[in-house]
Amino acid sequence: SCQPGGRLGPRPGVRSEPSLRSPAGMLPVVAGLLLAVAAGGRGSAAGEQESPAGSRFVCTSLPLDAASAGCPLPPVPMQGGALPPEEELKATVLQLRETVLQQKETIGTQREAIRELTGKLSRCESADGKSAAGTWKKELGKGKDTMGDLPRDPAQVIDQLSRTMQTLKDRLESLEHQLRANVSYAALPNDLREMLQRRLGDLERQLLSKVAELEDEKSLLHNETSAHRQKTETALNALLERVSELERGNSAFKSPDEFKVSLPLRTNYLYGKIKKTLPELYAFTVCLWLRSSASPGIGTPFSYAVPGQANEIVLIEWGNNPIELLINDKVAQLPLFISDGKWHHICITWTTRDGMWEAFQDGEKLGTGENLAPWHPIKPGGVLILGQEQDTVGGRFDATQAFVGEMSQFNIWDRVLRAEDIMNIANCSTNMPGNIIPWVDNNVDVFGGATKWPVETCEERLLDL
Repeated sequence: SCQPGGRLGPRPGVRSEPSLRSPAGMLPVVAGLLLAVAAGGRGSAAGEQESPAGSRFVCTSLPLDAASAGCPLPPVPMQGGALPPEEELKATVLQLRETVLQQKETIGTQREAIRELTGKLSRCESADGKSAAGTWKKELGKGKDTMGDLPRDPAQVIDQLSRTMQTLKDRLESLEHQLRANVSYAALPNDLREMLQRRLGDLERQLLSKVAELEDEKSLLHNETSAHRQKTETALNALLERVSELERGNSAFKSPDEFKVSLPLRTNYLYGKIKKTLPELYAFTVCLWLRSSASPGIGTPFSYAVPGQANEIVLIEWGNNPIELLINDKVAQLPLFISDGKWHHICITWTTRDGMWEAFQDGEKLGTGENLAPWHPIKPGGVLILGQEQDTVGGRFDATQAFVGEMSQFNIWDRVLRAEDIMNIANCSTNMPGNIIPWVDNNVDVFGGATKWPVETCEERLLDL
């Protein structure tokens, strides 16, 4: 409600803004218009000149300072009360909602008044212009409380009042949203605390899961490292034992020469290799023990190749051909027969003088000849292979020419041995290693599946004859 005298007074503690854009600025204008209507009624009772329609209205506008405040807002409780801040904010919002509803009702009432005033103003405007002008002048001459000029356009006044009421509505809605935001902000810390707790719980679970994965990876890595370390240590220990044996000069056999090389398959990858090479030779004697039953032909018991000549020295029995001796790719057929699967002792001598050669089997001379690469010295620095025929130095083996069987006591001398010495070696009465190539374990390597085995004693080999 408004204060007596037609003025809209503010309540204590509520701010009043005398502007058309606020409730306090809008209400004086409406009140002024209402007062003007009342004044018009009083003027008619005083005997003023009436309009042609039988009634007369005097439209008088009150200045803005005549009514400095609008209808008071209901008191807003302060937050210093006994209720909690959240409850106070909620109560404030409820009161503001009631205030908005009351203002809406007031606005509706004012709109009805405005429509009534608009009709009366239209009636004022429909009167005689001169009479109306004279009336305004008389009113001004009498010193009445008038606006001092012609009345405003009613359409502008209505439009301004509409804008003012819309501004008031917008401000009230903004205040309501702000209060809602304040209530949400007041409740935010608890929600934020719960959200942070949930987030921290999730992070903690993720961290524990990651730590568990890292522990598993660490365990696997430790196991793999342990296994790798164990394998490495085993290999190193084996190497150390082998080195120790070599340093002590020990052998896996009772004696360094009591072993044999086994070549059980006709392939191009099973072979043995003599580590030492030959010097330049003008004569030689080669002796070895053989056992083979391969057919056709026992293959190649040994071959010596040098750069530029793959067949420098070769002993071979290939296909249905007799066993042959090749020197500098020259061939001599030997009257030897050793493919019965028994141990046989074979010796071959050669000298560059006239190319003379001799062939011994089990201590007996079975053949001799000459003109085998006469005056040709054996070239040094080549590769000596057991069990394969070389097409290049140290390689390009042919499986059809491979030796199949066992061999032992392969020795080479740089001279022609006497027949008595060859007989003594064959009947086990003397042990005479070669002065160029001796048969010792650490001078023979095997490859491709060829193996070394303890050999039968010389006497056992003799019994096999």
